[in-house]
Amino acid sequence: MDIATTPTNPEGNPEIADAAMSPHQPPVILREDYRPFGWLVPEVALDFELGLDLTRVTARLTVQSNARADRAETIRLNGDDLTPVSVMVDGEQCSDWHMDGSDLIVPLRGDSHLIAIVTQIDPAANTQLMGLYASSGMLCTQCEAEGFRRITFFPDRPDVLSVYTVRMTGEKAAFPILLCNGNRTASGDNADGTHWAEWHDPWPKPSYLFALVAGDLVANSKPFTCASGRAVECNIWVRAEDIDRTDHALESLHRSMAWDEQVFGREYDLDLYNIVAVSDFNMGAMENKGLNVFNTKYVLADPDTATDADFDAVEGVIAHEYFHNWSGNRITCRDWFQLSLKEGFTVLRDQMFSQDMRGAAVKRIEDVRILRAAQFPEDGGPLAHPIRPDSYREISNFYTATIYNKGAEVIRMMRSMVGEARFRAGTDLYFDRHDGEAATCEDFVTAIEDGAQIDLAQFRLWYSQAGTPRVSVSQAVQGDNIILTLRQTVPATPGQPDKQPMPIPLRIAVHSRSGALGAEHLVVLAQAEQTFILPLAGPDPVVSINRGFTAPVVIERALDRDDLVFLAAHDDDPFARSEALQELAVSHLVGAASGTLPADDRAAGEAAIIGAFASSMADTALDDAMCGELLMLPSETYLFEVMASGGRLADPGAIHAAREGLKAAIGAALASELQALHARASAVALDDPAGRGARKVKTQALVFLAAADPARAAQLAAQQYDAADNMTDRQGALMVLCGLDCPERAERLAAFYTRYKDNALVVDKWFTLQALSLHPQVIAHVRELAGHPDFTMKNPNRVRSLHMAFAGNPKGFHAASGEGYRMVADVILALDPINPQTAARFVPALGRWRRIEPGRAALMKGELERIMAAGNLSRDTFEQVSRSLDG
Repeated sequence: MDIATTPTNPEGNPEIADAAMSPHQPPVILREDYRPFGWLVPEVALDFELGLDLTRVTARLTVQSNARADRAETIRLNGDDLTPVSVMVDGEQCSDWHMDGSDLIVPLRGDSHLIAIVTQIDPAANTQLMGLYASSGMLCTQCEAEGFRRITFFPDRPDVLSVYTVRMTGEKAAFPILLCNGNRTASGDNADGTHWAEWHDPWPKPSYLFALVAGDLVANSKPFTCASGRAVECNIWVRAEDIDRTDHALESLHRSMAWDEQVFGREYDLDLYNIVAVSDFNMGAMENKGLNVFNTKYVLADPDTATDADFDAVEGVIAHEYFHNWSGNRITCRDWFQLSLKEGFTVLRDQMFSQDMRGAAVKRIEDVRILRAAQFPEDGGPLAHPIRPDSYREISNFYTATIYNKGAEVIRMMRSMVGEARFRAGTDLYFDRHDGEAATCEDFVTAIEDGAQIDLAQFRLWYSQAGTPRVSVSQAVQGDNIILTLRQTVPATPGQPDKQPMPIPLRIAVHSRSGALGAEHLVVLAQAEQTFILPLAGPDPVVSINRGFTAPVVIERALDRDDLVFLAAHDDDPFARSEALQELAVSHLVGAASGTLPADDRAAGEAAIIGAFASSMADTALDDAMCGELLMLPSETYLFEVMASGGRLADPGAIHAAREGLKAAIGAALASELQALHARASAVALDDPAGRGARKVKTQALVFLAAADPARAAQLAAQQYDAADNMTDRQGALMVLCGLDCPERAERLAAFYTRYKDNALVVDKWFTLQALSLHPQVIAHVRELAGHPDFTMKNPNRVRSLHMAFAGNPKGFHAASGEGYRMVADVILALDPINPQTAARFVPALGRWRRIEPGRAALMKGELERIMAAGNLSRDTFEQVSRSLDG
């Protein structure tokens, strides 16, 4: 699943709870308490009588005693908001079943049985969007992690693997298309105006991978021929009015299928691959076997309505869900503590795919930016957890950047340490050894260990220790060598005060200020302190370290400004070149925000950064895509984390002022160069291969000009908007205008809404651009937008487009008055009864109060306490708030 869910205790994962616990406090589930389920369920037959307001489900479960588990005289079938209409065992009505909370307990006095259960559900009333729910007249499902129990009673855990046969019946006029997992085996019409379809998935799967879709849909279809010569029917299902925006998704699917065959040797295993786009969806997409259900955001794209970044996201998410067919479906997770087994590995695979499709250098820089913005704060806050957690209250809270993005980085480190060929040998062994199983992270590491022939005993600490390691660097020249002394520390995190050193692979090169570039070396820092001797390339050495971001660590070094400028201009590793510019800006901005930078040093720092930016713009060897990366300042969120992790309490107001001041200085000093860059980029045609990079630098130039000369930038942005023949230029111009208090702002916002008011995804952009803006009245604007006729709290995309965007706006969210904090807390309280999974995702923004200056910290903590005092919180939100207060 692309960054899922609901209650009750999965049997075999005992939940340890204090007997005196508050009735609202959900129990804790511990990884160490895993036990195999007492019953196997080799076959499941489901019969759905579909309706928006009433769906009747008949489930027939073939169960067998599990020889690998303790003998069980009953079976616990998880449920959530369900009441059984009837329960039969071996063809006879069962009268001695009972409910234990939400779960159904059925006595079984033999080794093999057939259980038949009838339930009735109301999809239209399902605002949680988990299980079977209605979305704009269609029916669809979301079952990861624990949504299947909202459809029927079942051992809803990932280690129970079953072969599913499904029959669906519904009104043909309302649901002309009936889709499910696997291959369709039969279909037909009934005399009463209903029709039916039967589906069979031959591959055993856990209940979280079940999927069903019924609605009025059309398909963009194109077969894919596998390497073996077998044809696969590929369909992108959408509403008729959206069909013209599906070509990119279909081509992305084909590219993903071919790439996985070539790079990982994985061929698709069914005759049919369906993707369905739905407008109401809690996540990005879901990898259900043979029937992926996607948020429309990650399917629909054309140049008029989608940006270049949107096109990239569609391609990346399509690939991610397809790659899950092997890393997630054919091999799934034994329990939810192993979530990173499928998600971390699959994120790495989709990142590698995108690097091959779009270029490795820029993609790597983008991925690291996301990691630092989302995962580093998580590792440094009260919600820190290892990539394989030891406990949870609500598993949906662990669909995090740590599980996904850091999980990918951990596996990437293994790949860096053993090389591409040996890593492929390890993954081949993993797929061969565990195909058809519910596996663990340990199984994966062991397969890499055996296949690549490497000892990963110490490396396993990356799976059990939370926190972002910090590596300090000191150096000394000795003859023709440089001696590097590296020291690592892993900060204390909640529940883990003491950490052990972990193996940290680092790619290093030693360059010379004379212009000679040194060879690259891979070293592994495995102890708390180690010394490495590397050859010099010439006099005046400059060390380039963690090239390509080999390890997800923070590098601490005292590199002078001139050395950073040299690396920014000359390093032959694109990531290291970008990183040098980021370091140059971070050092300056943190000093300015903390008030420790003397005036003359501040002027010298600004001059160095301006000079580095000017050099990047003048470097004709750079393409615009890379130039655009070099022209990006570190985000306020990242600066916040740098200050906080450095032992200082972050001051969001001071950070914002320092960053805006530097933007203005760059915009003023380089005004003519930036305007020339904007003019040159504006002349590049939409279909020119260089167009993507040109569109990127064009808007980046406007950002700096707006900080220095708002009136001139408003004119240029308005001209860019009016001349735009694509969404990237139009959105970029409107983004700049949204932050300015000028007539052009209101005029273009109105024009944008009028043009796209019937397109939900583009209206989401309209909300987001205003919620993220630097406008002085952004809080008032967000309050007003919350009352707009197009806003609703029942659609997750719309909620994220306004309120989640605002929670990510450092200027508005961290307003000194605390009004931004109150707004977000109000959203959590209003949303929790409707959609707890989405509500809980707002909490981490407030949870970083310990890392902020005292005035704002008290306001943030106060809002968390207000949420907790409200009572009757969902399991999702309770866990996030309680950990944020106690962590």
